[in-house]
Amino acid sequence: MASQVAREWPGFQNFSDSTQAKLDLLFENLKQENVSTLTILVMGKSGVGKSSTVNSIFGERVASVSAFQSEGPSPLMFSRSRGGFTLNVIDTPGLVEGGYVNEHAINTIKRFLLNKTIDVFIYVDRFDVYRQDNLDRQVIKAITDSFGNGIWRRGLVVLTHAQFTPPADAYYAFSAKRSEAILKFIRLGAYIKTREFQDYGISVVLVENSSRCKMDGLGERILPDGTAWFPHLMRVITDVAMNHSKAITVKQKFIDGPNPNAKWKLFIPLILAFQYFCVADFKSSKHLVVLLLLQLIVLCIGLLLCRLYNRPGRSWREFVLTVSGNN
Repeated sequence: MASQVAREWPGFQNFSDSTQAKLDLLFENLKQENVSTLTILVMGKSGVGKSSTVNSIFGERVASVSAFQSEGPSPLMFSRSRGGFTLNVIDTPGLVEGGYVNEHAINTIKRFLLNKTIDVFIYVDRFDVYRQDNLDRQVIKAITDSFGNGIWRRGLVVLTHAQFTPPADAYYAFSAKRSEAILKFIRLGAYIKTREFQDYGISVVLVENSSRCKMDGLGERILPDGTAWFPHLMRVITDVAMNHSKAITVKQKFIDGPNPNAKWKLFIPLILAFQYFCVADFKSSKHLVVLLLLQLIVLCIGLLLCRLYNRPGRSWREFVLTVSGNN
């Protein structure tokens, strides 16, 4: 894929010796699989910690983060190189504005990604929330409509602010409930059958980007349950990159969407066949009126099916799931 020239990785020295050794091993494993460049796409709602997570991945401040400023209007790709391995991470604008999915942001991201290949997709949300709502499902639906549900085979979930301590539940129990809730919304928003969703293998990784995160004796930042979260995150990223599913290459069709006129052509043979087999049985004007009414019904059904199917990145299988209501 075409990309900017990768800089050397100065932030790598900010990691502990233990973390550096783990990262070098992960990158070496990727190179042995003929993967010398890894491109990660980071998406999510505004204010969930996307840019902070990008900075944590690089060990340096590459993306601007401010509690008092809105996110940038355009995606940005940051690249770093170490030992013949290049890591690209694409930070994106928030997908929600004014309580609704920001279609302008979605379209801007798609145009930026044109002809780029996404190896790993990170969906970011916050750990310290108690429930998902319909807006979360709409965000996931918008991502799926734009890139197809295959993007989730290359996806993982990052939950930020994981230093949060639940007031009632134990940390592990709250983590399990929070992970289960967001995975359910992904399954529903991405039109994936329950029995197939497990095959997607979407991992949920807890992250704490702030400086208040505690450290262990090796200098690695740890969560309340003792997990060294950054090496764990990078291991999951490399696992996704090597899971043998198809990487997502953003083509012009993702931006243009399907041609609605092409969908109508599917119904022309049906209407012609209906006329051929039925017109002989309708001799009187009364019968011809009935025939015209039946044709109108067929046309309306065709229009309804076209509207259900006509969404960018949507497969025939997803369309059938929607029509049947089998989510």
